[in-house]
Amino acid sequence: MKQVVDLFHQAGVFFFATVDGDHARVRPFGFIMEFEGRLYFTTGNKKPVYSQLKKYPHTEMSAMLPDNKWIRLEGKAVFDGSMPAKRKAFEVLPDFKHIYQSPENPDFEVFYLEAPSASICSMTEPPRKIL
Repeated sequence: MKQVVDLFHQAGVFFFATVDGDHARVRPFGFIMEFEGRLYFTTGNKKPVYSQLKKYPHTEMSAMLPDNKWIRLEGKAVFDGSMPAKRKAFEVLPDFKHIYQSPENPDFEVFYLEAPSASICSMTEPPRKIL
């Protein structure tokens, strides 16, 4: 898990894909954390990504790495309304207070990936599974 988080942090911004009816939707994300042995992300429950994940929870994300390889991560989004997970997200990224004010904000959501799978890919080598 730590390696996956570290690689996404190296990339800075990564692209998060969902399904919206019969369309793919991709948007930039920047927050990932490990908490209690799981990979966690955040969003607001007024955003389309929230509705899309509630309806079709399978997701995939990808980021370019400095060595011209990329990481792919997939899994099933599971929303976690627990205050410890929300507080940890605010601890990891205090700037959330500028958007959501506090972990108690009812619009603030955290979710983790169930059964995550991650690989390092390149144009010249077969994918290497790291999770």
